[in-house]
Amino acid sequence: PPPFTGVWMGDSKLCAIGVHCGNHITSHGLALNCCTDLTWFDHIVPCGLEGKGVTSLSHELGQHIAVSHVLEPFLDSFQEVFDCTLVSSEEPG
Repeated sequence: PPPFTGVWMGDSKLCAIGVHCGNHITSHGLALNCCTDLTWFDHIVPCGLEGKGVTSLSHELGQHIAVSHVLEPFLDSFQEVFDCTLVSSEEPG
């Protein structure tokens, strides 16, 4: 529940999820930390939550996990969970 939305590993946030509504426009998104430089979070209070941290897949698994390694399985799972077909607007290559 708010303010602890997202995906957590103990007291550290692995994935932030957000929704914003304003002026009749809704925007939403997520940020999954794959191989993020976590030292940047030492300079802020992430998500405004005192005493909580931020983590990444690379940190939790003890090996480098690139975004390119996660993207396809993530999109496949998204399509399955939301029963939809994703279409890319980008030209290949």
